[in-house]
Amino acid sequence: MKKIIIIPAYNESANIVKTINAIRRSAEDFDYVIINDCSTDETRDICEANQFNIINLPINLGIGGAVQTGYRYAYEEGYDIAVQVDGDGQHDPSFLSRMAEYMESNGSDMIIGSRFINKEGFQSSGTRRIGIKYFTILIQILTGNKITDPTSGLRMVNRSVMKMFAYDYPKDYPEPESVVTVLRKGKKVDEIPVIMKAREGGVSSISPRKSVYYMLKVSLAILIECIRK
Repeated sequence: MKKIIIIPAYNESANIVKTINAIRRSAEDFDYVIINDCSTDETRDICEANQFNIINLPINLGIGGAVQTGYRYAYEEGYDIAVQVDGDGQHDPSFLSRMAEYMESNGSDMIIGSRFINKEGFQSSGTRRIGIKYFTILIQILTGNKITDPTSGLRMVNRSVMKMFAYDYPKDYPEPESVVTVLRKGKKVDEIPVIMKAREGGVSSISPRKSVYYMLKVSLAILIECIRK
């Protein structure tokens, strides 16, 4: 099976080399592609100097547009499995083979790496855990499925979901909304426990000032998704 890692990157010059080195050590049977979302730091220069596989977007599309670009590339290049791994060093690629094996043996359409099943490693800040719990409850009410880590960016999909995401993917803060989309399509979503690390450099796209907007925007998007035909 052809497998690829999609790495959305915006101003990840402090982390991108370590991320790719970790992938080469722990996920040798995966290809990878970095989606450089018009970074304003040295991300592009570092990637090109190291001859990393990179797609440079001409304008900043945000996390949703960058990830969708990766899914579009993966689908059109004939990959069977695509997995998103953030470029900030938080996701451990040693879990990717386990995710792929679980997907194949259980017939899953999407696998989410959850930090909250075994509660090991970095558990995020207290404020964010409140928001994550909120989305877990909201998604369970609306879909009947409990997703313990709906904001996790470590997620693997098969080719059918890859096709969905290649042509239609949420723009802002897409993780909870995209999970609801997959569930509403009757797809099978599973979680497996993973260990995540704290960000080693760079700045998160969700600042404390944006948290309220994030909660309201994503909640509204999820509700709209649930009433769409």
